[in-house]
This record gives sequence, C-alpha cells and structure tokens, in this order.
Amino acid sequence: MTKEKFKKAIDVIGLPRLIVFCFFIAIVLTAYFNDIDVPSYFSSTIKYWGMWAVLVLAMIPTIKCGIGPNFGVSLGIVCGLLGTLLAIEFHITDVVNGMLPGFGPWASMGFAIIISIATAWLVGVGYGRVLNMVKGSEMTVTTYIGYSIIYLSCILWFRAPFGAPEITWPLGGKGVRNMIAMDGSFGYLLNDAWGFYIGGEKGIFIPTGLVLFVLGMCAIVHLYFKSKTGLAIQAVGANPNFAKASGIDADKMRIKGVAMSTILAAIGIVVYTQGFGNLQAYTAPLQMGFICVASILIGGATTTKASIIHVIIGAFLYQGLIIFTPPVSNKLLAGTDISDTMRQIIQNGVILYALAKAKGGSSNE
Repeated sequence: MTKEKFKKAIDVIGLPRLIVFCFFIAIVLTAYFNDIDVPSYFSSTIKYWGMWAVLVLAMIPTIKCGIGPNFGVSLGIVCGLLGTLLAIEFHITDVVNGMLPGFGPWASMGFAIIISIATAWLVGVGYGRVLNMVKGSEMTVTTYIGYSIIYLSCILWFRAPFGAPEITWPLGGKGVRNMIAMDGSFGYLLNDAWGFYIGGEKGIFIPTGLVLFVLGMCAIVHLYFKSKTGLAIQAVGANPNFAKASGIDADKMRIKGVAMSTILAAIGIVVYTQGFGNLQAYTAPLQMGFICVASILIGGATTTKASIIHVIIGAFLYQGLIIFTPPVSNKLLAGTDISDTMRQIIQNGVILYALAKAKGGSSNE
C-alpha cells in the first residue's frame, strides 16, 4: 500500500476511531493473557451495549435531518423517566398480574414506553421548533438545552406529587428519591428474557430479550428512513435548498427528525433503567448525551452522516472499553483505576475530533 493510499484509508476510517479499536483489542488481549475472566466481561459488555444502544440510536434522526448529533437527548430521557415513574406509581405490574399472572412486568414496561412516546413527541415537536429558530448553532444550543432540562427536572422530581412508597422519600416525604429499585416493576425484564450462555455457565451470557429489542428498534428506524417521510428528512439533511425546491417543507421535516430522536431517547432510557435495575433521577443522566454522541462517532458516524451499523459498533466499542479497562488497569497498575479518566479522554477526544472535521455549521437556510 502506497503512502497516499494509506493516508486516504486513515482519513476514511478516522484516526481516533482506529486508535480506539486498536486500544480495545489490546485491552482484551491483555486481559486474556493476565488470566482475567474475559467471558464475564464480554457478558457485561453485551449487556451494557443493549442498555445503551437505543439511546445511541437517538442520534441518527437529528444527524440525518442536518442538525447534527443530539446533545439535547436529555429531553427524551426525562420523558422516559416520567413514563417509568408513572408505571411504578400506578402499580401496573401488580394490577395486571392480578388478572394475567406473569404478564405484569411486560404490561408495566409497555405502559412506560407508551407514556414516554406520547410525552416525548410533544416535547420533541417543541424542541424542533426551537432548533429551527437557531439554524447554524444547533449543536451549541442542544448542549445548553440538554444541561438545562436535567436541572429543571430536578425541581420537578423534588416537588412531583407522587404517592407510591417505592418512589417517595421515606418517613412521609414527598417527591422522587435519588434512586428507585425496579424489582417490583419491570427490572431486568429484557436482560433475563430467554437468556442463554455460550460455552456453559462460565461462558458468555447473551441477554436474548435485550438483543432482540435493540435489533427490533434498529429495524424500525431503518424502515422509517426508507419511507417517504424518512427519505424527505434525509433529503433536507443532504441538501436543504434542493429539498425546498422539490416542494419539501424543510422545517417540518427537521421537526419530525428531532421528535423521532426525542422518542428514541425516551424509549432508550426505559430500556436502560430496566437493565440497570434502578431508576436514577436528578443529575444522574447529565452526561448521557455526551456518551451517546461519542459512541456513535466511535462507530464511524460523522456530524453529517450516520447509520445503524455505526450505532451497533460504536455502542459496543465504547462500553467494551469502559468495562474492560478497570480490571486490566488494576491488574497491571495495582491500586489504580484509570477507567473514568480513559472514558473522559475517549468521549471528549472523539467529539472534539468530529467537530474539528465538520465543514462549518448547518446549511439549513
């Protein structure tokens, strides 16, 4: 391979992406040769990949419609948390189990998703209208909105009139606790559904229900962007002036893209919460937007182009690094834990690289 071809290949792959991939392989090999339980950590990687994948999937609609990575994904996350809290508040699991034993957790999760979708659509439409007013500065504005909505939600959670003892503060308090156990609702529902081991009980665990749900969501997004509306959204992102000349309402398509991203984020946090086993309110989701953006960029996406495969690869690589780094660093550097430092370097480094490579701001004028 000539020097020019090698340089071109590096430009196509992206230097940070190549570094992250090579570093992940090196970490896994180091773990293997140091007698670290690699199958167990791969099991955790697959689990967290499934928990994060739908949240990362929420990046695709805004990238395709020309807005760029959705740093304001927190709006959808708050909607998803609200839907989950309402499912717990109304004891959907217990009510349905009383009529159809065993179906309660599924009904509870379905209820949470439906409420989350309805709320996220309304919020997403308003969010899209705001972004239409700040064309060219969307990524900056979404970052501010993402942080602001989390702190505003803290006020909501603190004053929310919930009554279920699982939600409220103990000793007669009101408002939402910092962390709420999902055991009595739909905790670990997808993670445990139809799961099996590859290589025996000491092998790699495959959370079949979670994997199928993620692949189903990916299929829905893929088919949506093959529809007339999806193609129109992509046309606006690719060339807004040509789209307008073709009779497409660019602003309307951008709003639909933002609304869809918000809905996916709402569903994503429901999936994440059931997999984590606890609902985390207040400032816990503060950095989730940055993790989602970094994940899809690691997978090969740019600020203007993204696909399902970028989500699948990026979420796996990001979570794999975060999960494998601590045991390896503890083995090689006893008494240290560089996992959070490594997360910050990878997350912020890849985002900065992508923004530096972006060709100016939005062209949606």
